[in-house]
Order: sequence, then C-alpha cells, then structure tokens
Amino acid sequence: MDPRLLETLRAVGTQGGVTAAAAALHLTPSAVSQQVAVLQRETGVALTERVGRGVRLTPAGEALADAALDVAVALERARAACDAFLVEPRGTVRVSAFASAAQLLFPRLLDRMPAGIEIECADEDVAQADFAGLTDRIDLVVAHRPDGAGTWGEHVRVEPLLREPLDVAVPRDHRLADQARVQPADLDGEAWISVREGFPVSTVLAAVAAASGTDPRIVHRINDFHVAAALVAAGHGISLLPRHSFGNAAGLRLLPLTGVRAGRRIDVLLRADRAERMAVRRVLDELRQVASEIAA
Repeated sequence: MDPRLLETLRAVGTQGGVTAAAAALHLTPSAVSQQVAVLQRETGVALTERVGRGVRLTPAGEALADAALDVAVALERARAACDAFLVEPRGTVRVSAFASAAQLLFPRLLDRMPAGIEIECADEDVAQADFAGLTDRIDLVVAHRPDGAGTWGEHVRVEPLLREPLDVAVPRDHRLADQARVQPADLDGEAWISVREGFPVSTVLAAVAAASGTDPRIVHRINDFHVAAALVAAGHGISLLPRHSFGNAAGLRLLPLTGVRAGRRIDVLLRADRAERMAVRRVLDELRQVASEIAA
C-alpha cells in the first residue's frame, strides 16, 4: 500500500470528512476521494460510508487508519536512523502558535535554531476543540487550554510547555488599580472585554462568574489580546490577559485573581510519526528551553 494513500485515509478520519481532509493535505476533494477509492479496491472492503451530506470511516476504515499511523511512525524512525549519523539534524519544521504565544515564543525560538533547520512559523488561533486537527498539516502545534480542562484526545502526543496565569487587566486610573490582587466579588458590575465562546479564556471568565454568583456584563467580544489591551487602557472595560505576554503593557495594571484558579496551560501537540523526526525533536527541545526561561 502506498503510504501517501494511507495518510489521506487518516486525514479523512481525523479531520471528519473529505473536504476538511483535502484542505489539510492541500489537495482537492476529488483527489482525496480518488485516493480513498484506490485503497478500497486494494483492500476489497468499504473504508468510508455516507452520513448525511458527508462521509465517515467505516470500522474497517478506522482499523486501517490506525494501522496507517504505525506505518508512518515506522517510516519516520527509518529516516531518523539515518539522520542520527548527521552532525546536526536538517530539514524544515512547521510550527504554529496562537497569537500571544507566537509573540512570546517565536522570536526567541528563531534566535536559537542552528544552521540546517528551517522553521516555518504560522499563527493559528482556533477554538480549543480544533487545535488537535492542525497536527495533520503542521509539525508542532502550540495550543492552550484553561486550568482543569480535559485532554487533547488520543490521536496526538502532548508535550507541556508552561502554565501562564491570567490576570485581570484594568486601566491605571481604575478604582481597583492600586490593589495587590482582586477577588471575583470585587468585579461585580464591571464591563468585560472577553474572547468568543469556545476559546480557552472564556472558560476562566465563567469560573470568575460562578465564584462571584453574578453573570459578567460582556460588552465586547475580542479574540486579539492586543486589541483587548488597547480597549482596557482606553477605559472601555476590563479583561483577562496573560501575565507573561502583557505584564508590561502600557496603560494597564494586571491584578492577580484570588479564589479562582485563573490560568492557561500551553502545550505542544504533534503526531506520533512527526515526533520521530530528528529536526522536529530538536525544535521541540528548543521550545521547552524557551518556555523554561519565560517561566523563570
């Protein structure tokens, strides 16, 4: 069996359909369907089935997709066995991160990389449930989840980087600006600038609301923390902002929260086969080192 066809079948399963798999693999939906059809002829069993207007893997398709991961891991181990004889690993490694992590990590990471490894950086800020799917087209995916959130799923390998506290950002002339820290009850009646539902920080704001016993008054939904910080500094509301990324932002005071575990976990997600590549391992090691310096 052609490993490329197996990779296509895996993507149909992990991405949830032909169209999404085509986007992840940079193919047309027709090409994806044709490749799956070739595999079906080779195996003699149905690998996909219709569900509404889309398709999903049959039990046979899921079994073959699971076996395809073992094939991909074996191929990468074979390549790594040869790479081990190089003085330095070589290759291109694609790395994505959500915007604030990209600002925090990418400049330091690029400064540290040796000759021979080329890093392609991209900013990818998606809903929490969609981060794992990015690993079908990106080698290392920097993702975030709130404290206490569940795992990323069984299809990806997870490498923890750091925990970043989320503080309450207020303007410097705000009534709470001189306090060392705040409690959820202190924030009753405030106008909030929050991210859209489904993104990690929204879960933390929900915990603040539960602790205070009142629903937050959300006046703006802004996913870009830089825009949120500018609005806070201008007096148009308060927000939850990551401490390492915005601790020195002009016009703001970041106040730690008590009574609520307010923070986000920053992890690197990758597929098991990509984890075998020497260049990917080297970049992951450097990301860990950068995160350790930031946390310190």
